Amino acid sequence: MPGSLTFDTHAYIKKLRQVGFTEEQAETQAEVISELIQEKLVTKDYLDHRLDRLEYRLTLRLGGMLAATVAIVVTLAKLL
Repeated sequence: MPGSLTFDTHAYIKKLRQVGFTEEQAETQAEVISELIQEKLVTKDYLDHRLDRLEYRLTLRLGGMLAATVAIVVTLAKLL
C-alpha cells in the first residue's frame, strides 16, 4: 500500500495512564486502535493511487466502446 499511517502507541499509553487507566487497560486499548488503523484506514496517497487505476481502466473501456460504436456506424452507413 503506498504511504502508511503511524500511530505512536507509547505516547497514547502515556496519556491514558495520566488520566487514570491501568497499564493493562492502556496497552490493550492502544493495541486495538493500532490494529484498527493498520487494517481499516487508508492514506490519501493510497486512495489517489487506486483512483488513478480506476480512471485508467474506465478510459480504456470508454475508448473500446467508442471504437465499437464507430465501427457499427460505419458498417450501417455502408449498408444504407
